[in-house]
Amino acid sequence: MDIRQGPPELGRPGQQGRRALVAIPLALIVLIVLGDVFGPASVRLSPLLIAAPAMTASFAGPLLTGCIGLVAVGAQIGINAGQDRLTATNRMAELFTLILVSALIVLFRTVLDRHARELTRVRAVADVAQKVLLRPLPDRVGPLRIASVYLAAEPGAEIGGDLYAAARTSYGTRLIIGDVRGSGLTAVADASLVLGAFRAIAHWPVPLPELVAHLDAALSAERTEPADRAPGAGESFVTAAVLEIPDDQPVVRVVNCGHPPPFLLRDATIKALEGPAPALPLGLGDLAAGRYRVEDYPFEPGDLLLLYTDGVIEARDADGTFYPLTERLHTWDGEGPRGFVDHLRRDLLAHIGGHQGDDAALVVLERRHPES
Repeated sequence: MDIRQGPPELGRPGQQGRRALVAIPLALIVLIVLGDVFGPASVRLSPLLIAAPAMTASFAGPLLTGCIGLVAVGAQIGINAGQDRLTATNRMAELFTLILVSALIVLFRTVLDRHARELTRVRAVADVAQKVLLRPLPDRVGPLRIASVYLAAEPGAEIGGDLYAAARTSYGTRLIIGDVRGSGLTAVADASLVLGAFRAIAHWPVPLPELVAHLDAALSAERTEPADRAPGAGESFVTAAVLEIPDDQPVVRVVNCGHPPPFLLRDATIKALEGPAPALPLGLGDLAAGRYRVEDYPFEPGDLLLLYTDGVIEARDADGTFYPLTERLHTWDGEGPRGFVDHLRRDLLAHIGGHQGDDAALVVLERRHPES
């Protein structure tokens, strides 16, 4: 189960909502007409008719806005005719002003609708591109149940500098979770490079350290390309944890490249899977060459494994307090990866008050019992 967290979509109400809302400007027109007809002659309300099309433009398109504008113009003409002031100079000026302003409101609503349609098309393309780049993790892979959540700091985005992916191989499952140093398009480009390299070589029958070395080589090689590089390219690195979970052994193998350690939850115990000496992050070239080592940890049926990026543990509340992930893990008493991810997502967003300063990703794995 892959959950993407982003800002709510903005848009006009649906068809039924617009039909209900259109009663408001129509009622306003009726009230203004009645006030002008039956009210004191010294009090004139007809100049307020312009509020009707202006109000309509806030929730409807140009056609409906224009119709309400025509109704307002008709009401203005009716008021003037009823008071025998149809050709009076001041009344004619009010009528022409109402027509002109209504036409401008319709024009602005038309331009706004055109931009909204363009934005919808762009966001649709971006949504497809983001889902291709950061593919949703499957609910089940071999003996594993998986749930994940990605919280992008960039408004309207579903991917930033954090990444995760899973690959099903003939002997088990390989996964990666990582975090690109930096932000913006350069971080997204580096994340896409690591994801593409992982998907290309995860199926190779090579030991995990060699796979990680290939990832580092792919990232380092791209940094040497001088053409068309964005500002800051070549200056970042990627922390990552690469895992291998065999189908026939209750273990998880981890190569940690400067990434926050996974947590293993078994019954009421929580253990950080910290090796004695994590490797350097990916993308540092010769500095990390030959220094990747595998650490094996028990991962038995019913165990939960939590992978996360530093956007989780570095999230701050209004007082600047970091999110206490280790403490909050003890508050979980449910079952299954999906409930666990939902719990952490809600708790994290409550801690930061909904204002993210960095991308954050969470992935929870559960090894199923053979009979489940």
